[in-house]
Amino acid sequence: MSESTQINWVYFPKSSPPPEFGLLIVALFEEVAEVIDSRTRTDQPSDTVMARLRPGLEKLGFRVEKGKSAEGKIVVPVLFGRKGKVLKCFNADAHASSKGWVLEVEAGRAVDNNQFLKDIFQACMMHDVLYLAIAVRNRYRNSDDFTKVESFLETLYVSGRLQLPLKGILLIGY
Repeated sequence: MSESTQINWVYFPKSSPPPEFGLLIVALFEEVAEVIDSRTRTDQPSDTVMARLRPGLEKLGFRVEKGKSAEGKIVVPVLFGRKGKVLKCFNADAHASSKGWVLEVEAGRAVDNNQFLKDIFQACMMHDVLYLAIAVRNRYRNSDDFTKVESFLETLYVSGRLQLPLKGILLIGY
């Protein structure tokens, strides 16, 4: 694989090896790396990236967002009320409930609008979510978004000042 189609990834906490299921997610990104490469496909929205990943994600057991309408969204419960009724939920790009994984694929808003922080917060609130995979562009408007998010996560985990309820976060750069 050439440098121009390289998929970057890192797993946090760095004191734990990446789970096997996380490596399967990375492998899916590597399979479609050439057609989702943010260094050469600068205007590709996250929905297009998700469409390329959908078949492989579904084979792994993910439910994958199919559109922006209510029927196409993947809803993950957060709070439950009387008689078990869902009171609050968040949407995810993909959710493998049997494995405890949620996947968020971001494009331009990942760093500029701090979307990755919202993804982390929402994953922490989601019922039975143990792992978060966040995919961000390697390159966005002459910025290395992957490295910026990696630095933030490194600081978060090394400082120890904020304990997340997640077992781990897999950061993928495409």
